[in-house]
Amino acid sequence: MYIRNFLTEDERRHLLDASEGQFRHSAVADGKRGTRRTSQSAYVARDHVVKCIEERALSVQGYDVPSSHLEPLQLVKYAPEEEYHFHTDWFADPAYTLPVNGGNRVSSFFAYVYTRNDTTGGGTNFPLLDAPVDQRWCDIVDCDEPWDRGLTFRPVAGNAIYWENLRSDRRSGNYKALHAGLPLSSGEKVGLNIWTRQAPLSEEARSYMTYPI
Repeated sequence: MYIRNFLTEDERRHLLDASEGQFRHSAVADGKRGTRRTSQSAYVARDHVVKCIEERALSVQGYDVPSSHLEPLQLVKYAPEEEYHFHTDWFADPAYTLPVNGGNRVSSFFAYVYTRNDTTGGGTNFPLLDAPVDQRWCDIVDCDEPWDRGLTFRPVAGNAIYWENLRSDRRSGNYKALHAGLPLSSGEKVGLNIWTRQAPLSEEARSYMTYPI
């Protein structure tokens, strides 16, 4: 699902101000740093603005669950040549889906918080999904990408992508949710990850998913 104007201009400015100077090299689920994910990440405190964004995300999904099912919101910043190679947000390793961790990730939002005016590249690619052939979508879909590369969304500030990570049985992963943050050719991009778990996260889990800011 593609959502235009998911974040207001004031919310985007607030997220950037709240995370200023807090970005660190991004890690993957096992906490390791490497070449698969070369962006920088930051977490923001749950103030009234963040809580409003959380409630909006829950409302869009239609799940009757409280915000305790949400992981701490994560900002990610990309500079030229930085990327996140193909991956899924759901976990195949049961070590990451224990009850203390809230189970697996049911769904994901990736919202575009900021794109510099000279930004080129840096789309979000879903290689197993078909791109629309209608040229009217070219403002949000990269219509210049070869058809065999799947569906690539352009980074448009304020807009968001939403997808479900698990199949209808809510136990097995949805392989069509494979995606990548393509490298920027120029400019800068800041995105926002919102992940919903199957169950509430414990305070212990929250503490190691984030770092103090």
